Amino acid sequence: MKFPVLRFGLLLLALAGCAAAQDTDYRPERQQIPTPACLVMRGAWEGGSQACSQNEHDEWLADITHWRNERRIRIGYDGSRYDLPALKWTQSSFFQPQMMVQDRYFYDPVQHKYTVDRYVDDVEKRYGGIDAVLIWPTYPNMGIDNRNQHDLIRSMPGGIPGVKQMIADFHRRGVRVLFPMMMWDQGTRDNGIPWTQAIAELMAEIGADGINGDTQDGVPLAYSVAADKTGHPLAFEPEGGPSDEALAWNVMTWGQYSYPFVPMVDKYKWLEPRHMVNISDRWNRNKTNNLQFAFFNGVGWESWESIWGIWNGITPRDGEATRRVATIERAVAPFLVSAGWEPHAPMLRDGVYSSRWPLGQQTVWTIVNRNEYDVPGRQIELPAQSGMRYFDLYHGVELQPEAGRAGKIVLSFPLEAHGFGALLASPASPDAGIQSLMAKMKEMTSTPLSSYSHEWKVLTQQIVPIAATKPPSGAPAGMVKIPAAKFLFHVQGIEIEGFNDIGVDVQYPWEDTPRRFHEQQLDLKAFWIDKYPVTNAQFKKFMDATHYDPVDKLNFLRDWKDGAFPSGWDNKPVTWVSQEDARAYAAWAGKRLPHEWEWQYAAQGADGRLYPWGNEWNAAAVPVPDKGRTMRGPDAVDAHPQGASPFGVMDLVGNVWQWTEEFTDEHTRGGILRGGSYYQPQGSIWYFPQAYRNDQHGKLLLTSPSLDRSGGLGFRCVQDAE
Repeated sequence: MKFPVLRFGLLLLALAGCAAAQDTDYRPERQQIPTPACLVMRGAWEGGSQACSQNEHDEWLADITHWRNERRIRIGYDGSRYDLPALKWTQSSFFQPQMMVQDRYFYDPVQHKYTVDRYVDDVEKRYGGIDAVLIWPTYPNMGIDNRNQHDLIRSMPGGIPGVKQMIADFHRRGVRVLFPMMMWDQGTRDNGIPWTQAIAELMAEIGADGINGDTQDGVPLAYSVAADKTGHPLAFEPEGGPSDEALAWNVMTWGQYSYPFVPMVDKYKWLEPRHMVNISDRWNRNKTNNLQFAFFNGVGWESWESIWGIWNGITPRDGEATRRVATIERAVAPFLVSAGWEPHAPMLRDGVYSSRWPLGQQTVWTIVNRNEYDVPGRQIELPAQSGMRYFDLYHGVELQPEAGRAGKIVLSFPLEAHGFGALLASPASPDAGIQSLMAKMKEMTSTPLSSYSHEWKVLTQQIVPIAATKPPSGAPAGMVKIPAAKFLFHVQGIEIEGFNDIGVDVQYPWEDTPRRFHEQQLDLKAFWIDKYPVTNAQFKKFMDATHYDPVDKLNFLRDWKDGAFPSGWDNKPVTWVSQEDARAYAAWAGKRLPHEWEWQYAAQGADGRLYPWGNEWNAAAVPVPDKGRTMRGPDAVDAHPQGASPFGVMDLVGNVWQWTEEFTDEHTRGGILRGGSYYQPQGSIWYFPQAYRNDQHGKLLLTSPSLDRSGGLGFRCVQDAE
């Protein structure tokens, strides 16, 4: 009885193998289709390499074309969404940065206004401009309180009216705007309506053009349907590769590629040539692979420099290469959606690869030189066609064909090491657009890429000075004196990403670069520090005395009503105050915010203890964590006497975060927070992490008071003793 069953099982396996073989000999590897086997370079011990024959190329192309046709049938592909006028922009949206809202080129906190023109002018100057921008107001700050991802958009400077005008400013510059959605955000405030509806309605309200699906392998169809119902269709762009079926409604995708020497073919672009891919390779400091694979595939690149506030800037060489690739792609965009795309069109030279893009009687080739050396001379052999003219679009000159083998012509032109090329074959003179492109490229390429620096440099930071105060005449009420000391300041940042790369976290005055781990022996002068964080009652006295009225009022004292804090909250720490608000209070009181090392010494003393009370965690020394979605509010500042430090300073850990230093670089501001808070949103590792230990700090990326204020963040003050 077992033998027939075994035979039947073997038959099924054989049929499955036949089905797989029938599908394709070049099964996609995640998002990329393998190249012809003959293109793979082999060492002498493997038999060496030789050029692909025309038959080998044709067989590979026929195989992947058959696979494409069969896949479309299997998934019932309907590409009608790509015909929507509202989404046509995606098909030429080649360059798109992920931009943190904290970018100082994007918003000026002194003048309290968005500076869209400054931002766009900067990227145009450095690498040729952008077609779209992914504006990121959420991670890594989200989770410091219970504002969800949509609340954070509403908390951006100017609120919804300000955001609408900012988007209009980008549109005026020809730049489309996307925002992210994080379906992992299930621990903060509940929207009260389905996510599909919430996203569609908010994006329609502010006039955004698309959504990036953070950590998503495809954005479900329901989101496109919900957006369509509002009359405001959105382009959905998942981070990961969607299913083949979802290609019908995910009109954009990030490209998460591997980079062998021979460029691979993007699966989604091959299935639907109108699909736009923005290659994302954020941590890589050399963008050559990104740009060459994008140019080969006729797609774009996520020009992501601020990675959660960690600056990975584009080098001058990569910036100039980007400018050239972008200039060509924008000019020939109609070709790059050609249904007749032929990847790996035959070239004559080893290490040089091209894609052929026919459109009507004209054809464009996008070419990359993967070699580390220049490749001049004969590059491509084509059938001779009477009256056909050939143009080197990259160098902006017309080419004179040479006679080749029987019935063929050869085109010669130079290719730089790790460089680019582009050709146009046309039976007539190029139109005005192509002529303009050639003039631009001729001027650009008069300077070789090799003359631009390819050296990557870290972006250095500066600490914002804190002015000394006048010492008190006696012992100030409610403060504890901390004696002068030699203090070993040892602390590390708790950023979720970045590992120990240079540029992560902050750069103290004694350091030459930002880094995650810090240690320095410091000579501390004596100072006074508030025994408790500043309370609502104390802040109310400040408000009554000064009538303080911040320019940016959004979210200021958000939990107060009509100028009064909630009943029974007099001895709770004041929250929903920005660093600017805290500084204003401190100046009124004749005090200042603490340096971080002062805060840490007051909490740690001289024995290096991990917590103010000792080296073991004591749950009774801190508030009970709030793991819900509504935030109950902090405990009274004197509710946990077991949390006292060696000096008797109280409520340092686990109630509310506390403001200390501010660091800046050319693009980002960051506030250093100490002590952690009682609020612990659940369900994701991506929420703002806690720093309860004395040797840890949090870094809150700063934009504007409206966005920086938080229900989990307060402050305490210090005063110089001498």
